[in-house]
Amino acid sequence: MLKIAQIAPLYEAVPPRLYGGTERVIAHLTDALLVQGHDVTLFASADTETGARLVPMRSQALRLDPNPLISDIASHFAMLDEVRRRRDEFDILHFHTDLIHFPFFEDIAERTLTTVHGRLDLAGLDDVYKRWQRYPLVSISDSQRKPLPNANWLGTVLHGIDEHLFRFTPAPEARYLAFLGRIAPEKRVDRAIAIAIQAGVPLRIAAKIGNVDHDYFDRQIRHLLNHPLIEYIGEIGDADKSEFLGNASALLFPIDWPEPFGLVMIEAMACGTPVIAWRHGAVPEVMEHGVTGFFADSIGSAAEAVRRIGEVDRHTVRHAFERRFTAETMAWRYVQLYKQLLRGRGEIHPDGIAPAAALNASGPGHPRNDSVFVGSEAI
Repeated sequence: MLKIAQIAPLYEAVPPRLYGGTERVIAHLTDALLVQGHDVTLFASADTETGARLVPMRSQALRLDPNPLISDIASHFAMLDEVRRRRDEFDILHFHTDLIHFPFFEDIAERTLTTVHGRLDLAGLDDVYKRWQRYPLVSISDSQRKPLPNANWLGTVLHGIDEHLFRFTPAPEARYLAFLGRIAPEKRVDRAIAIAIQAGVPLRIAAKIGNVDHDYFDRQIRHLLNHPLIEYIGEIGDADKSEFLGNASALLFPIDWPEPFGLVMIEAMACGTPVIAWRHGAVPEVMEHGVTGFFADSIGSAAEAVRRIGEVDRHTVRHAFERRFTAETMAWRYVQLYKQLLRGRGEIHPDGIAPAAALNASGPGHPRNDSVFVGSEAI
C-alpha cells in the first residue's frame, strides 16, 4: 500500500459537474487507486465527491463561484502551502497543477510526480522546464512531449475512465452525429457543422462556451446553429453522456490544434460509438483508423467517413476501450511509476517493483501497447 497525495487544480470540482477534463481524470485515477488498495488523500475544492480522504481547499470550484472577483493564484498558493505542511504524510505527491508548484517543492522533487495535462508549444515553457529539471514528469500522450523532448519525462500514461460509468450501446436509437466539448476555435465546431450538412445527417452539439470564447461564438458560430440539421443543447455532465454519445452514429472530433489527449474520444468509445477525427496531436495514439473510427483531413473526407461509419463494429470499439483506456489500467501504470520513484530513493525493495514481464503486459489482463515509456524503455 502506498500513501499518495493527489493535488488537483481548483477550477472545477473532482469530478466536474459539467465540462472538465483534468479534474475528471483525477477523479477516475483516485477511485481506481483506492480500489487497488492504496491510501489516497485528495487536495481539491470542497464540492468534490470522492471516496478518498478529502482536504477541502476552498468552499467550491473556482468556475462555479458566483463571486466575480476571485484570485485563482491565491487559492492555489494556499493549497500548495497546505500540501507542503503535510508532505511527510505521503510517499508520493502527485501534482496535476501544471507547473505552479515548481518553486515550492524543489527540495523534495524526487518525491513528486507531475502529470502535465496541457499543451506544451507555448513560448517560455522550455526555459521553465529547464530551470526546474529535477521534477519527474508524466505526459498524457507521446505527441504532447514533442515541443519539450528534453524535459525530465518519466513516463507517458494515457488517460482512463471508469469502465462502468458509460453504458455500451450496440445499436443507436437515432441517427445523428455528436459533438461534445468546448466551443472554441481550436475545437472547430464549425467543421463539425459543415460535415453534418454535407453528409445530410443531423448534428447535436453538447458544448461549453467559456468566458474567453463568447466573442468567437457570437461572431462565427451562432449563425451556423440556425440550420435545420443542427441542434445546440449546451453543456452536459457524465449522467447524460451515455445517452448522448451512445445513441450517436459517430462522434465528430475535427480539431485544429495539437490535442494533448482528447478525453471525449474514449468516452465515446466506452459507449461503442466510433470517432471521426483529424490526425492532430494525440489522436493517432488514441484511435485506430478503420477499427475505432476514421481519420479525416477535409470536410469531404469526413462526410465520406460518415457514410461509411456502419463499417465500424461497435463491439470492437467498446473492446478497444476496455483493453486500453480503463481507470484500472491507468492507475496500474501510475503505480509502476510511483514505485520507480520509490526505488530510486531506496525506499522500496526491488522485489516490490513489478517484474519486466509484468510491466511489458501494460497492466493486469491487458496486452502491451505503447502507452507508457520510462526513460527510453517501453513499459
